[in-house]
Amino acid sequence: MNKSTRAALPRLAIAAFAAILLSGCSAGGGGGLSAGLVARMDQPGASLNRAEALGIVNHYRSSVGSTALAADAGLDAAAQRLAADYASSGTAPRRPDGAVAMRVSAGYATFAETFSGWRNSPADAQVLTGRGATRAGLGVAYNANSTYGVYWVLILEN
Repeated sequence: MNKSTRAALPRLAIAAFAAILLSGCSAGGGGGLSAGLVARMDQPGASLNRAEALGIVNHYRSSVGSTALAADAGLDAAAQRLAADYASSGTAPRRPDGAVAMRVSAGYATFAETFSGWRNSPADAQVLTGRGATRAGLGVAYNANSTYGVYWVLILEN
């Protein structure tokens, strides 16, 4: 085994673990993912486990060599407000001033499904793993009378 192969092994192991963990996201039933990632948000009173959601984003980031994002309560609150506005208006919000990036999604009932959609979109995946952000906030809102039901907002800041 040469030196470059040995150096690549830890990254390959992380990538393989991430692939196994994330493969369940698009399989429908959650594939053994934690309850927080497959909890349905399409019901009144549903509560997102933000720590688990950010954990899967950070695990994905580590698989490509990006540093972990820190949870930020202020960004969570801002993302939650934007998600609520999105759910009531049906219009995707604009990126807040100061944000490095923002991702939105609508129609996915669980964070695992939402994350899988972002991960499988080259443009979204690039944003998720971008190195310009150090903090994140996540919001989700449900509106039974809307077109898509569940609306997601992820804000990334430095």
